[in-house]
Amino acid sequence: MKLKSISGPLAFAGVAVAALAAANTAQAQATLAQIKQRGAMNCGVDTGLAGFAFKDDKGAWRGLDVDYCRAIAAAVLKDPEKVNYVPLTTKLRFTALKAGDVDVLIRDSTLTFTRGTQLGLSLAGVNFYAGQGFMVKASLGAKKVTDLDGATICTLAGATLELNIADYNRARNVKITPLLFDKADEAFSALEAGRCDGYTDDTGSLAGARSSMKKPGDWVVLGEVISKEPLGLLTRKGDDQWTDIVTWVRNALITAEELDITQANVEKLAKESDNPEVRRVLGIEGDFGKMLGLDNDWALVALKTSGNFGEIYERHFGAKALGLERGVNRLWNQGGLVYSYPFR
Repeated sequence: MKLKSISGPLAFAGVAVAALAAANTAQAQATLAQIKQRGAMNCGVDTGLAGFAFKDDKGAWRGLDVDYCRAIAAAVLKDPEKVNYVPLTTKLRFTALKAGDVDVLIRDSTLTFTRGTQLGLSLAGVNFYAGQGFMVKASLGAKKVTDLDGATICTLAGATLELNIADYNRARNVKITPLLFDKADEAFSALEAGRCDGYTDDTGSLAGARSSMKKPGDWVVLGEVISKEPLGLLTRKGDDQWTDIVTWVRNALITAEELDITQANVEKLAKESDNPEVRRVLGIEGDFGKMLGLDNDWALVALKTSGNFGEIYERHFGAKALGLERGVNRLWNQGGLVYSYPFR
């Protein structure tokens, strides 16, 4: 049976919808071109949190999330300094990404169902596995979260934290009352002033929070967590090429640790290694860079900038930093959850 062609208003409407979709896609997929034209990448980060993103005493941005921003900028622009850091509160972070104010959001943000569907964002990969925990006054004598029944806990507005507390209260028949703040430093000030009995955030952030207290010894972090908080990298939906770039920079940092590629030896390995996977990661063979729309040495430049994932973690959370054990942030073959897609 021969199908009849569709004509008239319906056909015109279909063409118009298709044209609009194509225009939206073209606009969304311009991120890489916009970055190159601008000469810098706009990276959304925390307003100031030890471990993840903060300014040091010289005004330079430091932290695990910052090192990811630098690695991506190096892969794309060959220069890790070509980053505009945009500090964002929990309330404004996703709005800023959707509006195009930032090209990528790397801001200790949990990757969740609704953020990957209703908000129109792409979940480009986890860079820190955490769970929601609690830091409380040592004088309370609390050993577990249920001991906080009746307590007031400072936390951040616009995060998953308040919802997790509501779920916990309902499931355990307790009452933990959150007191909300837009910025972490505001919550810390309230803690010091005695307005709250404790502070709740993901476990990585708690390490930074405790170090920010005037007397860290007066505060204890409970060993229990009440949620999963996979913190990660987010981009806007509709730009597959840009999301692929962000995802694979993340994967390169992890794979490099698996293969013992470090910031110190990366250039030497690029010249001398016979390991096929090392050669693929570092762009010696495989043309993986061209598949992303980048030069083939994109991962080499990123690793020379920030080092592998283990080096980044140690730099900001290790024994000489916040002293937070890697735990689930160990590689998959060392008892942790950190895993990369294969370079093949």
